[in-house]
Amino acid sequence: MQRVAITGLGAVTPIGLTVEEFWRNLVDGISGVGPITRFDPTGFPVRIAAEVKGFDPRDYMDFKEARRSHRSAHFALAAARMALEDGGVTVDRANAEKIGVVMNTGGGGIEELEAASHILARKGPRGVGPLVVPNVMANAVACLVSISLGAKGPVVTSTSACASGTQALLEATHLLRRGEAQVIIAGGTESAITPVAMASLANAGALSRRNDEPDRASRPFDRDRDGFVMGEGAVAMVLETEAHARWRGARVYAEVAGGALTADAHHITAPDPAGDGATRAMRRALEYTQMRPEEINVIFAHGTSTPLNDVVETRAIKDVFGPHANHLAISATKSMVGHLLGAAGAISALAAVLAIRDGLVPPTVNLEHPDPACDLDYVPNIARRCPVQAAMVNAFGFGGQNAVLIVREYIPEAR
Repeated sequence: MQRVAITGLGAVTPIGLTVEEFWRNLVDGISGVGPITRFDPTGFPVRIAAEVKGFDPRDYMDFKEARRSHRSAHFALAAARMALEDGGVTVDRANAEKIGVVMNTGGGGIEELEAASHILARKGPRGVGPLVVPNVMANAVACLVSISLGAKGPVVTSTSACASGTQALLEATHLLRRGEAQVIIAGGTESAITPVAMASLANAGALSRRNDEPDRASRPFDRDRDGFVMGEGAVAMVLETEAHARWRGARVYAEVAGGALTADAHHITAPDPAGDGATRAMRRALEYTQMRPEEINVIFAHGTSTPLNDVVETRAIKDVFGPHANHLAISATKSMVGHLLGAAGAISALAAVLAIRDGLVPPTVNLEHPDPACDLDYVPNIARRCPVQAAMVNAFGFGGQNAVLIVREYIPEAR
């Protein structure tokens, strides 16, 4: 089976506009959560989010291109360009047909749709722009990345809510192993800090209401957690076949071992309380990669900071890993960057790759009062130095869609 190498990284996040800035702040336990500035949240029950700050799309595209596309597309294109530059990949006539794009999202162009609805109400049908529908469709982001970069290989978008970013990396791996491309730009993007999205999720009871202490609002596995914090941003990675990476002498950060997808078939928003879907996804990921539970050093948890999810995930980890569960380091990136929905799994995968590179596990911040039902090692509040040979990334989405990815240290010799 063809091995898949990760050779380039790019990121736009609430705690950094580059991969290294993101990683430095993640390891230092810096929170990106603060008061909402994207719109006036006066009167909203939730007035905090993890926004991307200081980002200018014109640093990555011309003014016309930026004006004709939306914020999540801006993030995706920026992250993709960073990943290509980091990986030393140039798209040209000779290789364009061998380079594909798998860029997933959860909400697509929700911000664009909300804005268009206001224009329709205020100005009538003639005021609505002709590009609203092409911009809001979920595949628009991947297509815009393909168009802007000139990548003519497979272009794929899958929307699986909070599992989308992880699923993108799995889908890219499958495309490479089937020989449909030699290089894939893969990841997730999201920008859903909008009035309708925030009001809906707040009314559903999904969001934290710690408006007066935003940096302490996201607290996965803590006894006093009260919901997740909305985040935004994008992560992109260059994935390529091992043969192609070796042919061009690329630096390899890590290897995608594989993963698995399952469904809860339970509820549109709540996870199965028994953790059946999550358990099967983790177990199947291990089976698919032919790895033993003891070979996993770290789990980058879905860890949303919601009352039910964190207990269910803990239970599922125990079911899959047995006694080894007590020896795992478990990290929840959402404690600092919030929940990036369609990009959440991709940002956790980025942290996993960097943990392998540096032998450093970022903390789960705000874990001040451990929940008795969440009794594993979540690397509380301070990063931990330790070798990381293999990491599991969990992503469990609305609708009961589960995606689990395993990345591991790249060793050139055949396994």
